[in-house]
Amino acid sequence: MPLPDEVKTLLGVLNDGFPRVEQMTGAEARAAVLARKQVAAEPEPMASVEDLEIDGPGGPLPLRIYHPLEPDTAGPLPAVVFAHGGGFVFCDLDTHDEFCRAISNAVGAVVISVDYRLAPEHPAPAAAEDVYAALEWASANAAELGVDTGRLVVAGDSAGGNLAAVTALMSRDRNGPEIAGQVLLYPVIADDFETDSYREFAEGYFNTRAAMQWYWEQYAPANAREAAAPHYISPAQADTLSGLPPAIVVTAALDPLDDEGTAYAERLRREGVPTTHRRYEDIFHGFMTIPSLAVTAEARTQLWGDVQELLA
Repeated sequence: MPLPDEVKTLLGVLNDGFPRVEQMTGAEARAAVLARKQVAAEPEPMASVEDLEIDGPGGPLPLRIYHPLEPDTAGPLPAVVFAHGGGFVFCDLDTHDEFCRAISNAVGAVVISVDYRLAPEHPAPAAAEDVYAALEWASANAAELGVDTGRLVVAGDSAGGNLAAVTALMSRDRNGPEIAGQVLLYPVIADDFETDSYREFAEGYFNTRAAMQWYWEQYAPANAREAAAPHYISPAQADTLSGLPPAIVVTAALDPLDDEGTAYAERLRREGVPTTHRRYEDIFHGFMTIPSLAVTAEARTQLWGDVQELLA
C-alpha cells in the first residue's frame, strides 16, 4: 500500500538527513544529532517549568518539572516520570520538551523529565537507575510537587520506553514506589535483530537495523551485561512480568521494533497485566514526537485518553 503523501515526504527527508550513527563514536553521533536539534520558537504555555538537580546514583541528576496550565482538579495531580528516546546515546530535556508540555497539559499531570546519563560513557543500567531514582524522588517529594502518589506513571519513547519498562521492573523487584501505569512508546525491549519487522524494515524507514545494533553496542557492551541483571537491560528477559503496573504500549507498523513491542504487550496480557496496545499503520519509528503529522495528532489524542482512563 502506498504511504500517505506527508509520511512519504517526511520519511524521505529523514532518511536523507539523519546521520549514519553506526559509523561514528558516541560523542560524534551526539554532536551530529545536536546540530539537527530544533527548539520551538513559541513553546506551549505551562503553569510552570522548572529545571533542577537531585542526587542521583552517579552524581547530580538534572530534571525538568512541568506543571499543567489548567489542571482538571485543584487537588494533588497525577505525575508522569518521563524518559526521552535517543538510542541511549543522545537527546536530552530540550529534544522532548514539546512532547512533555503536550502530555502535561492534555492529561493534567505534572511531568518529570529525566536527563539520565548517556552511553557509551555510562553503560547499562546507569540510565535505568537514574530514571528509577527520579521515580523515588517524585514519590518522596509528592507534597512539594503537588502530586498524588497513588497516580504515578512511568513513560518513555524508544530507548526511553526501555527505561520506563525497566523502571517498572525495578520498582516491583525492590518494593519501590507504587506505579499506576507504564506508558511505552515504540519501546526498545530486546536485542533480537532477526524478527520479521527487523528484516522487513532494516533500511529505508528512518530507524535502521544497523543503527539499532550500534545503540545496543554502546549501551550494553559485554562488561555491562555481566554486571547487571539481564532484565534491567532487556525487559524481555524478565522471568515473569506478573505484578507489573497496567501498561499502554504504542507501536508503529513500519518500525524494526514493531514485533518486539507487540510481543511485549502480548506477554504482559498473558501474565495478567492489564494492557492497551495501539499499533499504527503506515508510520515509522519516532512519530509521536513529530506533531505536524496527521497520524501523530490522532495517536496523541488516543494516548491522552488512554492515560486519563488508566489514571481514573
